[in-house]
Formats: sequence, C-alpha cells, structure tokens
Amino acid sequence: MTLTHVLAPLTGRIGHGGRVLVAQLRASLLLALQYRLDFVLKAGLGVFWSAIALVPLLVLFSLREGVAGWNAAEALVVVAFFLVLKGLLAGVIQPSVVLAVEQIRTGALDLLLLKPADAQLLITTARWELARLADALAGLALLVVALARADATPTLAEVATAALLFAGGVAVLYSLFVLVLSLGFVFVRIDNLSFLLSSLFDAARWPASVFRGALSVLFTFVLPLALMTTFPAMALLGRIDAAQVAIGLVMAVVFLALSRLAFRAAIGRYTSAGG
Repeated sequence: MTLTHVLAPLTGRIGHGGRVLVAQLRASLLLALQYRLDFVLKAGLGVFWSAIALVPLLVLFSLREGVAGWNAAEALVVVAFFLVLKGLLAGVIQPSVVLAVEQIRTGALDLLLLKPADAQLLITTARWELARLADALAGLALLVVALARADATPTLAEVATAALLFAGGVAVLYSLFVLVLSLGFVFVRIDNLSFLLSSLFDAARWPASVFRGALSVLFTFVLPLALMTTFPAMALLGRIDAAQVAIGLVMAVVFLALSRLAFRAAIGRYTSAGG
C-alpha cells in the first residue's frame, strides 16, 4: 500500500485547501523518506539544540529563585511553548518563505501562480522540513515535565484557552513571515530580514514580564512574542485574565488580516523576474 492510498480517504473528507495541504505534506514526506539518514541526523540535531536552549534558563535559575514573578518550573513552561513554536517555524513556515523568495528572484513562481488554488496557501506550504518538527516534539515532552515540576494541573478550560492562544501565536508568527515575503515581491533580496526576524524570535524563550520599557511594548504589540509563548503558559498555569485572552486573539486576527492584504497587494504588483 502506497502513501497515496493511505492519504486518499483523508483527502476525500476535507475541503480544497485541506487537499492542498495534504498534497504538500505528502510531497515533503516522500522527499524526506528518500534520505532517511539525513532525516534522522537533522532530527537528532534538532533535539540537541532544543536541549541547548535550556542552558540560559538553567544558569539563571541556579543563581536566583525567581525572575519577574516566574520561578524555574513556570519559566520552563514558557520555554516548552517556545520549542514547539520553534519547531513549527523551522519545519513549516520558514522553509517555504525561503523557497518563495528564491522563486520570485528567478521567475519560477510564475508556474505556481497558474495553479487553480489559493496562491498564498500554495506558496507558504510549498516546502516542509519535517525533520525539524523534532523540536516541536521535544517541546511537548518538556511541557509535560515542566507542568509536573510546577505542580500544575490545568483544567479543561485552561488547556483549551492555552491551545487557542498558542494557535493565535502561530498565526501571528506565520503572518509576520508572510509580511516579510510580501516585501520580497518589491525588494527581492530580503534574506537578511527573514533571518533577523528569526533571531528576534529567540527572545520568546523568556517570560514577557522580563522585558521592560520600550522592549515590553515591542515584544507585546509590534513583535508580539508574549502572545506566542507567555500567554499560553499563563493560561496553563491559571495566571491569565479575560482581557489578556481577548488582546491575544484580537492581535492574531489583526495580523492575519494585515498579512493577507499585504500579500494580495504584492501579488498584484508581481510581473515575473523579467519585469
């Protein structure tokens, strides 16, 4: 039985957009299976770097019991969400954006735009680095450990709220990279901007209350790292209020709308590499 036969029943029960996602995932999975050793090595390195990401936290809390109202176990919950999000960024979001920028530069995007499907969906799911999803799995495992160490037993409502806020965080991160991609239609060379955004994302491993003044405003409203990792952690720990949940969800919708408008405007100006 082939992979196509396994996925066929699933594609029959979902919409057109879902079928596109399944097709893109199937292509990436088949590619990954062609180079199994490379896949295993990348996954192993992902888990290794996930462990390295814990070092700053361990060093800090070896010197003091709490930081900005967070103890070590609670901060570990934030890091767990950071690792899950990092895995999604490296495995799903960023590879497609990097590929799209190259296609814009060479004109290879033209053929993709002729396909009978939503251009944004096709472009932003074109390449998946499935081995990098090991980071996300490591983050989920760490989340279980962190909640146990924090002696936290979230209610069903708290879990649902955390999941909703995390989905909002994923939407914001996706939107930010779509905005970067939209700039690629105008300036072409945006590689440095993409990697700068990825570097700034590393600050999401810390609870938002660590940042003060201008950094607090930047990481809450301009580049909302707080929504991506701190808000879901607060929800699981029972420390979030309704206003913060509302702010997080509204920001997710706003960023999705802005990225969609920017992408449509960029596509409207696209004239191929030949200009």
